[in-house]
Amino acid sequence: NFQLDASADSLLLENDPDLNYLRAVNERYLSEEFFVITYTPKKKLTKKGSFFLPPLKGELASGLNSFGRMTEPEEIFEKIQSFFNPVFEGRKILITAGPTHEAIDPVRFIGNRSSGKTGIYLAQAMASLGAEVTLVLGPSEMQCQHPKVKTINVTTAEEMFTVSQSFFPSYDIFIASAAVADYRPEFKVKEKIKKNDAALVLELVKNPDILAEAGKQKRENQILVGFALETENIIENATKKLSAKNLDMIVMNSPNQKGEGFAFDTNRVSILDKHNKLVNFELKHKRLLAFDIAVHISKLMA
Repeated sequence: NFQLDASADSLLLENDPDLNYLRAVNERYLSEEFFVITYTPKKKLTKKGSFFLPPLKGELASGLNSFGRMTEPEEIFEKIQSFFNPVFEGRKILITAGPTHEAIDPVRFIGNRSSGKTGIYLAQAMASLGAEVTLVLGPSEMQCQHPKVKTINVTTAEEMFTVSQSFFPSYDIFIASAAVADYRPEFKVKEKIKKNDAALVLELVKNPDILAEAGKQKRENQILVGFALETENIIENATKKLSAKNLDMIVMNSPNQKGEGFAFDTNRVSILDKHNKLVNFELKHKRLLAFDIAVHISKLMA
């Protein structure tokens, strides 16, 4: 096998064009004994302008839990996309993601079930495609792992509004994917509210509308993308939002079917742009949907 692998590596090295190189190999092949076979081709190939995705750690066919697994298909897809098509190179993109939490007291808050996954995957996709990305992320168990994404963590809608306002004027594209709370308690109680026999009444006030304010300030050469999660009249409601908030594109979906909406790794979305072009997508992983959305945003730049 080593001779065959070595021959394959040699064949790759003999070719003139840029190459993309993936390896799935048992850990013992990565030992010092096989260092030349495993790593020398990698060094030569990457110097030629190719990329190398090393084996991952996990359960192997041999029963061992070690290095040797192939990179996940979604990550391979992301790497290939970025290698061949850095379409957002030189662009500055601002993305909001996740929920906001509006405190009632030190223990309780008003919020929603948003995980922030879609916005985080969007940030990673845009960075992979060459953009300079700033991610404004509400409370989320997931964090963005891309080294080229600058993440600013916030908690409340007012905090997200303030940060977004400070960055938006100097950015080319603003993708507002966050599920921002529309209302917050008028007053935050300093101590935990104790349960008693009386009904609890909360006075709520409106939070600032991040997307609407950006729509008012948007320059001609800026692109503004919104999201709409609707339980009924999806296209009608999203169309109204697209117009009212001066958006260039809106991504809409519904939580009514299994595998769609908050918390899931998958989603089914439709995209409507300012030219009234509607595109529907099948249920797929949110990482892949992020690239679908990126493609449609890139078309708006033409």
